[in-house]
Amino acid sequence: MISDMQPVLEIRGLRFVRPEGFSIEIPEFTLLEGEQVLLAGPSGCGKSTLLLLAAGLLDADSGEIQLAGKSMANARGGRRDAIRADRVGMVFQTHHLLPGFTARENVSVPLLFGGVKPAEHAAIADALLARLGISDPTARVDRLSVGQQQRVAIARALIADPDVVFADEPTAALDPENAAKAVALLKEVCRERNAALLLTSHDPGLESAFSRVVRFDELAQTSGAVG
Repeated sequence: MISDMQPVLEIRGLRFVRPEGFSIEIPEFTLLEGEQVLLAGPSGCGKSTLLLLAAGLLDADSGEIQLAGKSMANARGGRRDAIRADRVGMVFQTHHLLPGFTARENVSVPLLFGGVKPAEHAAIADALLARLGISDPTARVDRLSVGQQQRVAIARALIADPDVVFADEPTAALDPENAAKAVALLKEVCRERNAALLLTSHDPGLESAFSRVVRFDELAQTSGAVG
């Protein structure tokens, strides 16, 4: 039962202010291990900022963020990077793949920061890519279709067996049919690898795919606007 699961993300009393005046305040949010949640809201409302804060890629002005029991607020520098590498997988809207490099090379990047022997990287990456429908791991990512690039990005997010995957508008460049397929695949692979999923989207068509939908305007108090 979900109620028996432990939190993988806990946010308490979070406040973040940008110099241009945009601010976010989140009194409380919890994501449980294995849980899959859609964070819904219009573009520019602050959903992406929240994911960056949760992953420790932005510093909150106050409050507490814990990833799998590890405090991101108290961690700095290399310690924060290590927590993120061990606990978090990220899928971005624009993928942020390394052009000119192969699918295998892109997916293997997170393994460079873990305890997996380099000699094993290729086999691990190839197996996950095959599971996601990428039959040629030596293909350069800039020669793949948008949908294939997204699958590579999903593989990269999951390769190190994270506790939680943050997916920021991962279907924004896809038509509704392919968006639904991509979300179904991401959910399936997260479930297989026992990773919680927090996915942001402004597409109401995705809401039926999630048993828990959190609306950003009900979760957070904001002022100003962010792109």
